[in-house]
Amino acid sequence: MDYIKLKEAAIKVSTFSYAPYSNFHVGASIQCKDGTIYSGCNIENRSYGLTNCAERSAVFNAIGNGKKDFAAIAIYSPDSAYPLPPCGACRQVLTEFCDKSVPVFFAGKDKNFEMLLLKELYPFDSLHDLKKEHQP
Repeated sequence: MDYIKLKEAAIKVSTFSYAPYSNFHVGASIQCKDGTIYSGCNIENRSYGLTNCAERSAVFNAIGNGKKDFAAIAIYSPDSAYPLPPCGACRQVLTEFCDKSVPVFFAGKDKNFEMLLLKELYPFDSLHDLKKEHQP
């Protein structure tokens, strides 16, 4: 996998972020197992509950294009003083569609990416077995 292109895509898409309320811009890119990269940025709304994070935007973009086999994700914020991991809601979405061994790269404005596996970011995924229980 080409993680350099993945990280560059996250940095680039952060410039498209719509963040007039928080002034906190985030970009994310998810790489499929076939090498395809899909990106998304955070999109705010004055009703904060309608705001969508960059990570979920990237995942939903990929799924909307027929992709569901993910190999890695990168998250970047030029407004964060430290490496910015995904929020709880995004971790939940990532565990819905990604294997627990998927690497998650994340960086702040210094562009020094940290990496943890999804299972390290969300170690007690008690809801993951629900899908298995409800499949025919």
